[in-house]
Amino acid sequence: MSRGERIHKFLSRAGLGSRREIERWVREGRVRVNGEVAALGQPVTPADQIQVDGRRIAMRVAAEVPCQVLIYRKPSGQIVTRSDPQGRETVFANLPRPGRGRWVAVGRLDVATSGVLAFTTDGELAQRLMRPEYRIPRQYSVRVFGQVTEAQLKALRSGVELDDGMARFDALEIGGATGDNQWFHVTVHEGRNRLVRRLWESQGLQVSRLIRTRFGPLVADKSIRAGGSRLATGEEVQALRELVGLKGPDTKPTKPR
Repeated sequence: MSRGERIHKFLSRAGLGSRREIERWVREGRVRVNGEVAALGQPVTPADQIQVDGRRIAMRVAAEVPCQVLIYRKPSGQIVTRSDPQGRETVFANLPRPGRGRWVAVGRLDVATSGVLAFTTDGELAQRLMRPEYRIPRQYSVRVFGQVTEAQLKALRSGVELDDGMARFDALEIGGATGDNQWFHVTVHEGRNRLVRRLWESQGLQVSRLIRTRFGPLVADKSIRAGGSRLATGEEVQALRELVGLKGPDTKPTKPR
């Protein structure tokens, strides 16, 4: 790091936030380097003095933040944000404190969706996991209200035009039926907003329940209660990093506080 690393990437990797979030802080003049307002893309090293909103960041400590991943079982009704002006419960209220750094959410689940949600102290890992080119598989169990025809299933497998482009299910399997509802197990490889719900809605169908059962190699097994979490194992963290082309850092879990 003798030549420095771009400030948004350095602080993101240290778990202060996503690169996009930190870039916004820089544009708003909230970040200073050695007493001067930081510029977008400015290189920094652990020897620099950095402040965010007047609070000094311990850069030498930040440079050593281990890569931790937390697997959280989100219940419906919680929102994925640090604070909510409407006073709704947020996922961050239930998270243990990491050993170092802070948790960055890997994408979002809407308020009505439950299931696997990942957090990491490594902002660079979070950023890559959310980028569509890495095609991280996401599996869901979906309860659909009403009868579903073979023609509708064929369309969902082959692709439909949504308002933000073509989309389809990479895998779609029929589950069981309960009354007027039927369960399906689906897989998509991107995290577009409400993608699974919008795909079913494109066929005039209503999703009555949506549960994310897997994100890449991460599964919220029965040992994790709703609103609970566990640290990913070193093997799970390494598998995530390999999916997005990251190598190197120690991936041994560090016990949260």
